[in-house]
Amino acid sequence: MKPSKQTPNGTATVDAFDPRNSDQATEISIQEVYKSFSDQMVLRGINLTVRRGEMIAIIGGSGCGKTVLLKHMTGHFQPDSGKVMMANHDVKGSPLENLSGMSDEDLDRLRVHWAVVFQKNALLSGSVFYNLAFWPSEIKGLTEEQIMPLARVALQSVGLNADEIMLRDRDDLSGGMAKRLAIARALVMDPVLVFYDEPTAGLDPEMCATIQLLIESTHHSLPESGITRTSVVVTHDTGLLRRLKPRVVMLVDGKVFYDGTFDNFMTMDDEHIKPYIEQMSALQEVVPVDD
Repeated sequence: MKPSKQTPNGTATVDAFDPRNSDQATEISIQEVYKSFSDQMVLRGINLTVRRGEMIAIIGGSGCGKTVLLKHMTGHFQPDSGKVMMANHDVKGSPLENLSGMSDEDLDRLRVHWAVVFQKNALLSGSVFYNLAFWPSEIKGLTEEQIMPLARVALQSVGLNADEIMLRDRDDLSGGMAKRLAIARALVMDPVLVFYDEPTAGLDPEMCATIQLLIESTHHSLPESGITRTSVVVTHDTGLLRRLKPRVVMLVDGKVFYDGTFDNFMTMDDEHIKPYIEQMSALQEVVPVDD
């Protein structure tokens, strides 16, 4: 691998890693995205291309804009300027479409092929089955009879016994079980694109390892559509990065500062990267807030 270098604006890059050279189609294209809240600029000209089938980890210190960027990808935030282009798997060839100005109805058509695992699980009040059935019913129009076998398979995939847990209330689940249910809820949608927001934050090391393996197996399983799955993970978890070896994108002050491999990232002697690496374990132990 070629060594990393500093660009004129100080951004750390890796010469050998350029997703634009991939033969895979583009799943996400972020083009010169700026976003501010009141007088605080959070995203400062983000450019990022995610290829179909990639696993990409977005990292960086608290307040760098990770979650804000993720919410632009999911269409929950609109940029002040720039474009967020997402593949439309409802159309042959999965062309990119600009989320800005898109109607709720058109956005929902794209979201049929997505799933989000939220940092605090965001489970609904009610039973495990209700949580698994809500989105397939609302978005895909499936009946309970159609959803039940899908729910059983999803629970089995995350190591939960459907017979024991299906009718249990959300509030009766342990933290690890709730996280696995959140991933099962994503799986039951059979998504092409999965977003994870701090999926292992605040969990003990054993449960972290379990969730890391679930993310890996989910990423490599093929959706029924036959379209290779893409995963976007916001995280501080060095264990996840070391185990799964995703492409790493580090944000600093609302800009892409590093874009390359995890192995190269861990060897960089940089005034922004080295202190962050030293802090990652402590940040991972904290239950996150939006940044």
